[in-house]
Parts: sequence; structure tokens; C-alpha cells
Amino acid sequence: MVIYLDNAATTFPKPPEVWQAMEHFMKNIGASAGRGGYRRALAAEEIVFQCRRLLGKLFNIDDATRIVFTANATEAINLVLKGWLNPGDHVITTAMEHNAVWRCLKTLEKERGISITVVPCREDGELMLPELEAAFREETRLLACTHASNVTGTVMPVQAITTVAHQYGVPVLLDAAQTAGAYPIDVQELDIDFLAFTGHKGLLGPTGTGGLYIRPGFDLRPLKEGGTGSVSRLEYMPEGLPDRFEAGTLNMVGIAGLKAAVEYILNQGIDRIRAHEEELTARMLAGLEGLPGVTVYGPRETERKVGVVSFNLKKLAPEEVAYALDEGHDIMVRVGLHCAPLAHKTIGTLERGTVRASVGYFNTSEEIDTFLAAIKEIIEISS
Repeated sequence: MVIYLDNAATTFPKPPEVWQAMEHFMKNIGASAGRGGYRRALAAEEIVFQCRRLLGKLFNIDDATRIVFTANATEAINLVLKGWLNPGDHVITTAMEHNAVWRCLKTLEKERGISITVVPCREDGELMLPELEAAFREETRLLACTHASNVTGTVMPVQAITTVAHQYGVPVLLDAAQTAGAYPIDVQELDIDFLAFTGHKGLLGPTGTGGLYIRPGFDLRPLKEGGTGSVSRLEYMPEGLPDRFEAGTLNMVGIAGLKAAVEYILNQGIDRIRAHEEELTARMLAGLEGLPGVTVYGPRETERKVGVVSFNLKKLAPEEVAYALDEGHDIMVRVGLHCAPLAHKTIGTLERGTVRASVGYFNTSEEIDTFLAAIKEIIEISS
């Protein structure tokens, strides 16, 4: 039995509908959207339109034209940070951020002179709300926050965060890389200003897909300029969305797959997906905590986390554990810092990193039990 437990990096397998939609596009359509009036070009345009509409339905976005397609969540985050912030601006972020946020902020600190406040988190990744409120200044221009940590799985209290930020007139950028498709997101209920998401994780789509929701009333500078297939006489990018931020030919085959993936998620239901992943996560946590010499990081209550479990064995380096799982048991996990050194500093694993096992919708209870048995065997052999 081959077991894939690296879904926080990229979900696998994908629903058959996803690769079938991609194959259909490549075989039978193949044209660019918005670049022609012939039938295949119009069919491509319809795929883009429907994918946007379905994403709007998933995230409760009334105007789907406010959803801009990007290559991934990282590009979406860069679009906001580089398109919104100016020299002298102050940004608040958290001690659990991925490098997609942190490296971009540090670059802007160096190149534009922005200032950054990192709000501390507890060892389980929980945000300290009093410290968050104390971080706001007159020049605070943005709060950038992960929805759920890719290291501990900790889900941030988004509603509390947006409530505090908006009291100070500060918009919120939410990095939903770990939650979109696997955890309920309602941009209206949560009062989100910018939602960055990727297609290849919880959304069950292909790599090279993602997007950004931009709330009405916010004007960003484009991250890139070029052709849009619309108002081509203009010497500058058009003002209207989504064209303003979609220069160049879209990843049509990827969007075809993403459309099928979102349809699949809507048909299955987010609550059903969430419940299944919670059940698997609880099973994994309970099993690991019953083993000697295992340190588990992050919340133990599954309602406070997504399906990400980081842990270490007392006598083995994370790399040794991953090697033993792969070579001896055909089980795939991730090790290292997971592109999130701030999070590892918070939980005390910056020097060592962790073993990360992350569940997905297509994992089973039997696979979790096999994984736990393999960990138990590795512990016994190393003793």
C-alpha cells in the first residue's frame, strides 16, 4: 500500500473529473479565452467564466469578476503586498506566516522602507489577540495573516482579526493556501478584504492555478502589464476587473481542471470534506500521542486545526523518519521547515524542523492506522 500524507504541499490524488476536464480541453478546445470570436475561443471563455462563478459560490462572493486568476497563492499575495503598500507604510503580520508572506514583506522592508510588526503566537500557534490590538499604529496600512498554519495546522480566529483591524480602518489579507476547499470560507461573514488561495491543495485542482479575491473599493497596482484581449487601444492596463490583473494568456488547461475540482467540492460539500479530514486528524493525533518519545506540535482539538500534524521522534532526526517511512513502508511525508521559519521559531523547532503528515479527502482510516503502525515500528527499531 502506497500512502500519500503530504497534502499540505499538494493534494493527491485528484478527482478523476479534474484530469478528465484537462484532457478534454487539450484534445477538443485548446484555444485562449478572450482572444477570439470563434467557437473554441468562446468555449474557453465559458470555462473561465464558470470557474470564476463556482469559486464565487464556494467563497460566497457576489461579484465573481472580483476574483483574479493567478499561478498560485504566492503570486496572489505578492499582488496585494506589492500593489497596495507604499514607502513608510506599516504592516502587521503573525509569527506563523509562510515565506509567501514573510519574504515578500522583508523585500518591501528593504526596497520600500515599510515597517513590520510580527504579532507573537503561543507554542501551539494560537494568535495572541491582545498583542494584535496593541500593534496598530496611525501608519498601519495592512494586516497580512495566514488562515491556517502549514506547520501546526492552527486555524486563526479570522472574524476576531478582521473585526479588530477594521476598527482601525485597516484591510486584511488572508492567506487561505491551507484552507480553501478544505475548510468553510465565507468572505462576507468573515469580512475579508483580500483572499489569496491556491488551486493545487485543498481545492483539489492542478498546480499552476490560484487566485485572489479583491473586495470592492480597493485599488491595487498591477503586478504585471500586458495584453488582456480587451480595450487593446489603451496604453496602460484597463481599470476593470479581472482584466486589470490578468495580463497575458491564462493557464487555460489548469483553469479547466480547477473548474472541475471546484464543482467536485461543491457536490461533495465542504462540511463533509471537513468532517472527514477532522476524523482522520483526530485518529492520527490520538495514535501519535500514545507512542513513546513522540512530540506533537500544535492544537490537539481538531476543531482548532486543519489536517496538518507536525511531530518529532526523540531519537531520530526528521529526515531519518521520513526516509524510513518512504523506504520501508511506502509512506510519503514532508520534513524540514516547510517554508515557514517564523512558525518553527514560534514552536521551538527552527534548528531541527519537524516531520509533517498532512491528510487529504482521499486518505482513509486504514491508511492512518498503517502510518501509526509504521511509526511505532520505527521507534522500536531505533530504541
